Amino acid sequence: MNNKIYLKVNTDLTASSQVLSWFEQMNQPPIPDQQIWWQCQTLLIEGFTNIVEHAHKNLPIETPIEIEAVRLDEYIEIRIRSQGQPFDLEQKLRQTSEFENNDRERGRGLKIMSTIADKLSYEPTADNRYCLFIIKYY
Repeated sequence: MNNKIYLKVNTDLTASSQVLSWFEQMNQPPIPDQQIWWQCQTLLIEGFTNIVEHAHKNLPIETPIEIEAVRLDEYIEIRIRSQGQPFDLEQKLRQTSEFENNDRERGRGLKIMSTIADKLSYEPTADNRYCLFIIKYY
């Protein structure tokens, strides 16, 4: 199986439902373990939300966010391309306390993502953007 889909949306949290609806294509045929599918959806929407709220915080709403998802035989890859400032994901994860000690509303999304993703990175791309890259095995 090799199913690849692509979506471009504005920097706007109201696009979240559109992003999730678009992503439903990845669950055909359905992934046998429903919990894994929920985790994939969580990874996608947490990643999208972080790009909108942090990477694109000072950019116009028209700034595009490009999302690509690929379903292979054993895992799903998600790429979310943004135009924000450099960000050291590994350092931020080290600085964010664990769930039990984190009463703040902010900062938990990255911890959640790092816990449920099998691979999580945020790297510069050749075209001067950044790519949040996620892999989830099923």
